[in-house]
Amino acid sequence: MSTEAVSQPTYGNWRRPRRPGLGSLGLVGTVGVFGGLVVALIASLISLYAALFVILMMLLFLVPLAIRTQDGRNVYQLIALRISWSRRKARGAHLYVSGPLSARPGGRFRPPGLLNKVTATEGRDAYDRPFGILHHPARNLYTIVLGCDPDGGSLVDSDQIDVWVALWGEWLARLAHEPGLRGASLIVETAPDPGTTLAHEVLPRIRPDAPASARAVMEEVVERYPTASSEMHTYVTLTYGPHPGQRRSKEDVITDLAIRIPGLLSGLVAAGGGAAYPLSAERIAEVVRVAYDPAVAGDVLDARAQHGGTGLEWDDAGPAAAVETVNSYQHDSGVSRTWLLTLAPRGTVRSSVLRGLLEASPGTRRKRVALVYKPLDPATSARIVESDRRAAQFMATSRRGMMQARAASEMRAAEQTATEEAAGAGLVEFSLMLTVTVDDVDQLADATVAVRNLTAASRVLMRPADRMQAAAFSCTLPAGILPWEQTLIPSDLQEAL
Repeated sequence: MSTEAVSQPTYGNWRRPRRPGLGSLGLVGTVGVFGGLVVALIASLISLYAALFVILMMLLFLVPLAIRTQDGRNVYQLIALRISWSRRKARGAHLYVSGPLSARPGGRFRPPGLLNKVTATEGRDAYDRPFGILHHPARNLYTIVLGCDPDGGSLVDSDQIDVWVALWGEWLARLAHEPGLRGASLIVETAPDPGTTLAHEVLPRIRPDAPASARAVMEEVVERYPTASSEMHTYVTLTYGPHPGQRRSKEDVITDLAIRIPGLLSGLVAAGGGAAYPLSAERIAEVVRVAYDPAVAGDVLDARAQHGGTGLEWDDAGPAAAVETVNSYQHDSGVSRTWLLTLAPRGTVRSSVLRGLLEASPGTRRKRVALVYKPLDPATSARIVESDRRAAQFMATSRRGMMQARAASEMRAAEQTATEEAAGAGLVEFSLMLTVTVDDVDQLADATVAVRNLTAASRVLMRPADRMQAAAFSCTLPAGILPWEQTLIPSDLQEAL
């Protein structure tokens, strides 16, 4: 007899894009260094004190740029965040009240914040299935939401999981060739099962002439089983924008998206997405409504099971009241806190690295994990890969000892990335966001401890989205909010900082 070792595939080689410039200064700081030195030399021709004054002012400007947090933010960015929060709080922008008795026009319950100006329409795809389109007028972006029921990894061979991961990577690579695609997100939402679905499936099927003991057993199963079960929903959002200089009507955009949906769904099914389907405008509004008011989840399931739908519109999907604080977001019947990714898992990981993070957590009302993707076009991918390869080679040849060994490891990773990109692989920027909703503020401390344990098991580092909890909450909803599209400073300038 012979025993063969079964090798499970590992994944990794993700890299944080290198910041241009000297060390942690960035491009702006590097320009400030050389510019300050030139001014200091000119000032030295006048007097030594003038040159010292210029150098002192240069240091006062550059030191806050050099001091950075673990996620790469400098002191100026931290100060700007605090000033922005103070201004919003002074204007009362952290409070939101809607409905007939509010001062907002229309008297409806529109979603707040980044979703307040969004409008929803509906179209039909090539198979005559309804799908909702969310229009973001500020950026003229259009979002479609796809739902799927993944097969899961239980009792599945590792080879099949490896195939699914490869096909998922191929699907993400194809997004770089989607005309007008600005970004995508994968959202996994878990919550305790209220038992409504099981009750509507089992109780109507019990025969009136069934034995009393059998009927009692089935009723007891319906009553007790949901206490230990959970429901899981998976959504994929795709956000499209117009090409530069191109103007298209909303009808043309809907027709274009209707043609693309079948191909996108087939890719999700091949990547292990199970049954994939587009979400209608009513279904999108229901998901957002339940996120803001978790207490109505059972009522939504009841209405859908009994009447086939709720008739909910996007303009009524928001909360009646919401309050944003420094470290939480209170909305109707829930209190939420959102975390942002600081550092991806180092080294190689297995395909199940995020399983604990995606599963339902006891003691929470709802939990959403959002993976946000920004596909890069082939030209940009080649430029970034080549730049990282040259930087890694330079660092590997200029360091000594232990630092040289680490630089050599980075060089091998950069070479592998360049080889895969040249062979046709896509390059995607990604991040991760996590929102946990509980019943009251007192439960947030326990939820924070649970999240800390889950992130440690998944080998990721995350930080709370303090002073921007409302915006981060909106980004984890299947509504197509892309963080890099909502900033006042262009992304190129942010990278230079």
